[in-house]
Amino acid sequence: MELKIISQKNNPLLKRKEVQFEITHIQGKTPVRTDVKQSIAAQIQVDNKLVYIKKMETKTGTNSTIGFANAYETAEQAKLIEPAYIIKRNNPQEKSVEGAKA
Repeated sequence: MELKIISQKNNPLLKRKEVQFEITHIQGKTPVRTDVKQSIAAQIQVDNKLVYIKKMETKTGTNSTIGFANAYETAEQAKLIEPAYIIKRNNPQEKSVEGAKA
């Protein structure tokens, strides 16, 4: 997986960086969100817990994915702005074994 940042804008009003990225991947499927978060965080030099991927889209028949992400200054700022479903999607919880039936 090769991640390339297409554009990066600093938004001081919302205290975040807005990033558009492109991923070239060998596999035919869209890359895992957690791997993409780590790659973006490493490239823009922020903690990966402050990066929230808004959208990733792989065009049919290609090995290229285009996406958008926001990197916030603090986790509190992210919770104020990002919708709950985006926060949940970017921070998957471990599945509990208690609720599973044998």
